Amino acid sequence: MSKKVAVIMGSDSDFPVVKDAVKELKNYGVEYEVHVMSAHRTPELAADFAKNAKANGFGVIICAAGMAAHLAGVIAGNTTLPVIGIPIKSTFDGLDALLATVMMPSGIPVATVAVNGAKNAAVLAIQMLALSDDALAEKLEESKKKMIEGVIEKDKAMQKMVEEL
Repeated sequence: MSKKVAVIMGSDSDFPVVKDAVKELKNYGVEYEVHVMSAHRTPELAADFAKNAKANGFGVIICAAGMAAHLAGVIAGNTTLPVIGIPIKSTFDGLDALLATVMMPSGIPVATVAVNGAKNAAVLAIQMLALSDDALAEKLEESKKKMIEGVIEKDKAMQKMVEEL
């Protein structure tokens, strides 16, 4: 059985974006936990969670935060597990959160997806877990095949529309 994915958000107001990650993890049958903790308001709680995450069965941690967006960095600084950051659009079209999430110091990496890119954060976490879980790897392969089939069908429909012009 694969390890769990932790999904942590800096505020419950981030959940409308983060729920896409949770849905994707659920679709793949990946065990997860969702928590609210803040790099600024609950720094000790965030650090303790990160320090104990591996022992508690987690394999990847997804962190979502807006504005100053220090949550992923605080978590990454306190664990050896991979951390994926989701910058949340709040001010400056999310550019502030994107830069705060992606600009980590050397030795403290945070894999960062697009602003509000929760689904991709989940897929990336699943890909990481699939390195040691063949069943998950197979599910990812099937998903890729479905995407290809979907694009081919859309192209066929487009060709038909073009012919009818």
